[in-house]
Amino acid sequence: MVSTIMEELLASHPIGALQADSVVTGIVTGIHGNEVAIDIGGKSEGVVPMHEFDDPEGLEVGAEIDVYIENPEDKDGNPVISHDKALQKKNWKLIVENCEEGSVLPGRIKGKVKGGLIVNIGVDAFLPASQIDTQAPISLEQYLGQTYDFKIVKINKERKNIVVSRRELIEEERQEKRKALLNEIKVGDIRGGVVKNITDYGVFIDIDGLDGLLHITDISWGRITHPSEVVHVGQGLDVMIIGIDPEKERVSLGLKQTKQNPWDNIERRYPIGSRVSGRVVNMVAYGAFVELESGVEGLVHVTEMSWVKRVNKPSEVVRIGDEIDAKVIGISKEDQKIALSLKQLEENPWDMVCRNYPVGAHVRGKVRNMTNYGAFIELEEGIDGMVHVSDISWTHTINNPSEFFKKGDEVDAVVLSIDAEQQRIALGIKQLATDPWSEIQRKYKIGTVVTGKVTKIAPYGAFVKLEDDIEGLIHVSQITEERVEKVKEVLKVGDEVTARIIKVDKDERHIGLSIKAANYDESAFKAEIKAFDKIKGNEEFVSLSNMFDNLDVKRDAVEEE
Repeated sequence: MVSTIMEELLASHPIGALQADSVVTGIVTGIHGNEVAIDIGGKSEGVVPMHEFDDPEGLEVGAEIDVYIENPEDKDGNPVISHDKALQKKNWKLIVENCEEGSVLPGRIKGKVKGGLIVNIGVDAFLPASQIDTQAPISLEQYLGQTYDFKIVKINKERKNIVVSRRELIEEERQEKRKALLNEIKVGDIRGGVVKNITDYGVFIDIDGLDGLLHITDISWGRITHPSEVVHVGQGLDVMIIGIDPEKERVSLGLKQTKQNPWDNIERRYPIGSRVSGRVVNMVAYGAFVELESGVEGLVHVTEMSWVKRVNKPSEVVRIGDEIDAKVIGISKEDQKIALSLKQLEENPWDMVCRNYPVGAHVRGKVRNMTNYGAFIELEEGIDGMVHVSDISWTHTINNPSEFFKKGDEVDAVVLSIDAEQQRIALGIKQLATDPWSEIQRKYKIGTVVTGKVTKIAPYGAFVKLEDDIEGLIHVSQITEERVEKVKEVLKVGDEVTARIIKVDKDERHIGLSIKAANYDESAFKAEIKAFDKIKGNEEFVSLSNMFDNLDVKRDAVEEE
């Protein structure tokens, strides 16, 4: 039988007659794994991949199969053929002759390409991603292998390609449902719908193909900041029709209107001072919302969560879903707000602070935290005192507490003041010792010769450490008789120098020193003081802190550029 068919094919299609871009009928001569061998009357058999056949299990040796000739003979002498392209070529003619733009055909989605999907409607057609559904699909893979009806939106006969749409058919069907529903519904009806989209101002709900807007003000009797706090996409809801615009095909919906307003008689149900129970349903940076009943939420502000802990965010104390007790401390029915407190269910430990830490008491604690302006010392759990940078040292100008402390250090201090209402304790460290500047003019008189070590170099002079941890400044004009261009060429950190006190300012805590005047007689020294005062009269005697600020360097690493 096969021999007879082959003879007939050879007679009708001699080898020399095989042409590229033509469709011929061949005979299946063998099925080998994922390939089907087909004889088309050429020098050798062609091979077609098994996936090109819709019913590969029904293939049999001897079956007649239409194939498309891509190349009668490749470099190895074998024909390059395709069954799928034969069907495409055959079906293209049928579609062009019988279909037009707007026609509807069934098809199966067979593959994914850039920008969309390939649909087999007899021939391969392109389905853009934007035309798959009314909403952008999350993943194209979910459609592979699915069969739908498709509308032909464009046929390009020259390029032999077709663009189809599924979205247009869905929209046409929805439009028909919308018109029917608009004629049926009335204000006051309660209808079931599905949340389709969520925006900042409301929720769009699909009611049997008709989109209605549920405005944020109509979602809940309780105040919400965003619709996503109450609903999510895909959620089913029963809503009330509260407005209809047939011309614009718009419907306004209400969710809270389907329930009684829970804020009626709220003061009676939750009087101020009462203890209430609820569930944490939402958290924001400033506090936690507690649902007391459906539609009624109270806010526990972070400042009302603990007497002793410094709560930075509510998640440090509670979690969503926690069942908690709280105290009602305020109600505003008009604004639909209830203020709650966790800490006021307990005794305030700050009520005992004045007794436990009286002003003037010596205390000891651990450095818990530091800022630019001071260090926080933990006196007991939840009770901190703050040492301001100005209360660390009598003699040093501190720009940052990290110059003296590190976290975890144990330090002694004196209680300077207490503000229990604001929960603040001011501490001082320098107050543990006598201020050396209180008797500075007795110990450091103008004209006294002193010895000290250079601690810092600046363009305008050098700082020298004296007794009692006091520093003096040798102005650049007071180093040598000759003019000094660069201080670091004459003095270095660590040098021990002998100098004479040329100026003392107790109020400003400044001591001016002079090396060159160390050996002057009284007359020459007085003249130098006048000359120095005249120089300084035209420029402010800069404080140590200002000097460092201007240089913008650390206290222990100031050197001339």
